[in-house]
Amino acid sequence: MYKISVIMGIYNCEETLGESIDSLMSQRYQDFELIMCDDGSVDQTYNIAKEYKKRYPNKIKLLKNESNKGLNYTLNRCLKDAEGEYIARQDGDDISLPDRFFKEVQFLDDNLEYAIVSCPMIYFDKNGEWGKGTAIEKPQIKDFVFHTPFFCHAPCMMRKAALMDVKGYTVDRKLLRYEDCNLWYKMYSKGYIGYNLNEYLYKMRDDRDAMQRRTFESRMRAVYVQYTGFRMVKMPLVYYLYLPFEFMKSLMLAVMPKKIYQIIHKIRRR
Repeated sequence: MYKISVIMGIYNCEETLGESIDSLMSQRYQDFELIMCDDGSVDQTYNIAKEYKKRYPNKIKLLKNESNKGLNYTLNRCLKDAEGEYIARQDGDDISLPDRFFKEVQFLDDNLEYAIVSCPMIYFDKNGEWGKGTAIEKPQIKDFVFHTPFFCHAPCMMRKAALMDVKGYTVDRKLLRYEDCNLWYKMYSKGYIGYNLNEYLYKMRDDRDAMQRRTFESRMRAVYVQYTGFRMVKMPLVYYLYLPFEFMKSLMLAVMPKKIYQIIHKIRRR
């Protein structure tokens, strides 16, 4: 049995999947399995995944949804086949730096009080790296108000026992694109806590047009996730006053001219 099960939902990522998988196979720490589930891709993503499965038959498991189900459903499918003590995430268009698994495993092995470990990310596009994120070392429940997301999802590693205790990812269309935030609320509500390493171990592909995918509906889902999360962790009532502000911010961003948003987006990623 492998120490780590890497779960990856793949969808229309034919141009980037190979580079993403190669970054995993180049890890310094190799005691892991990779479980990929194709979520109804209409390009060559699944065929590329099959070729890698042939190349690494003992290390890769490949699943396929009959239609597009969303990331929360897809990751839960991967979890059903996961055998590792630790669950790591990876997206099909991102890159794990060589020491990522080694350092995350070392942290969880040495710090039994933590169920989650993650790190800030480097952001890049076709023109190269263009920004770096930040992260709070030891997020507390009060930090959930002003610092969403509390952990970067894609580079995280979690104890499987803790993840299964909260029944994995909640499958609900109102959580699409925010399934990670909902997960952190669920885990903290059960007493699990996490830690952010002060190292850049992961590169996220975040193109300059990503904002166009963030519709008003999507932003309203973010407010919904925060409201339900507050209830889960029994957030002090005074912090609920922040939710109308989040609503107004989402409304403002939805109507903001593209060029202005891009400037703000770039500044926030520095």
